[in-house]
Amino acid sequence: MSDRHADAHWALAHHFENLEQQREASTLGMWIFLLTEIMFFGGLFTAYSIYRTFHTEGFIAASHTLDLVLGGTNTVVLIASSLTMALAVYGAQTGKQKMLMLCLALTILLGLTFLVIKYFEYSHKFHLGLIPGSGFEQNWIKAGHNPALARDAHMFIWIYFALTGLHALHMVIGVGIMSVLMYLARDGRYTPHYHAPVEVSGLYWHFVDIVWIFLFPLLYLIR
Repeated sequence: MSDRHADAHWALAHHFENLEQQREASTLGMWIFLLTEIMFFGGLFTAYSIYRTFHTEGFIAASHTLDLVLGGTNTVVLIASSLTMALAVYGAQTGKQKMLMLCLALTILLGLTFLVIKYFEYSHKFHLGLIPGSGFEQNWIKAGHNPALARDAHMFIWIYFALTGLHALHMVIGVGIMSVLMYLARDGRYTPHYHAPVEVSGLYWHFVDIVWIFLFPLLYLIR
């Protein structure tokens, strides 16, 4: 090991000159990863736009079956979680240990709140049988909806579950990441000199929140 690394910070990897260079590299890596995520969700958004253009009435009718209150509540929850995540990053940057721990805990709590609300929303759909599958059109008609729009509404439900399901998966991953950060932060691992993991994890969390900001009006506000 070189003299330069002999007295280096414990978190400094051997192939970096200093912690700042390491932080910049990790941030760049996260941005590249998020670009791939944007392309991934972008394909689904494109499919949504195409189908909505050609099947507008069915999409509007199916959108009316979504719970606007639950969707709006989840939007507020995620906006609040972005605030607590930003404060957690600030706490790590300034060495405020209690603030870091509290804000990470609040971010986890808000993420779990989002998932619980989504669970109840999904449960209601399953109860009514308005889920992707061979029985959707029959259940659509049974619920008193326009039979002529059943097929188009079915397509909307497919896209709805694909987009919100993948988003929920990303939220589960985010809660897991925040839990690991909180576990490691207990021992004062993150300081003003070393807080890159909190920063890059914050970028991921904000991305997941931003995706929902797009999903909410596209899926719930087709009125």
